Amino acid sequence: MEKIRILIVDDQTVIREGLIAILSFFQDLEVIGQAEDGIEAVEKTKELKPDVILLDLVMPKQNGLITIPQLLEIKPKPNILVVTSFAEDELVFPAIKAGALGYLLKDFNRDNLVQSIRDVNRGQASLAPSIALKVIQEFNNPEDASIPKDALTARELDTLRLIARGYSNQEIANELVIQERTVAKYVSSILTKIHVENRTKAALYALREGISDLEVNTKLDQ
Repeated sequence: MEKIRILIVDDQTVIREGLIAILSFFQDLEVIGQAEDGIEAVEKTKELKPDVILLDLVMPKQNGLITIPQLLEIKPKPNILVVTSFAEDELVFPAIKAGALGYLLKDFNRDNLVQSIRDVNRGQASLAPSIALKVIQEFNNPEDASIPKDALTARELDTLRLIARGYSNQEIANELVIQERTVAKYVSSILTKIHVENRTKAALYALREGISDLEVNTKLDQ
């Protein structure tokens, strides 16, 4: 079994040790390192090459919002799951816009944490229900003009609907009965046409534009 390699970034030792204890029960998860602030997180990411980073936002020396873009410049690019106590708009929206795939509050239960790590590792969005609601409400009232939906082909719209439902490329390929590499081309084209950087933002765009056939994305609610 190939394990998901995890870096934990939090300035509180008790939080880091608690997360390590929780994740030690799962054979597909491996904590490969810890960091106390954003500066150390960047150094450890370059050194250890984690798959997923559990990132706090409020830390000394360098906070999470500054750190996210720096982490995403590192190759191979890690997937970021924010794990924090703070649900304020001024933290939630910048973190997602900066490229975090998930946002989890520290009142999570163990199963939600583990599922979020697995989802984010697959490149899927994973937001706490209260955060998902904030994001949906924000995107239902956008300040900027909408990008025309007719910029997407019918097949791209089908793909985007499934992205909004949290499907992986393989799951989309199975649903649409096409090759996975064809799905990858559709996804790349969608991101380019709607001017977003990742699947999280594509899913939010679909929700905002009414492209998704779900009122609330079940993957986002995990």
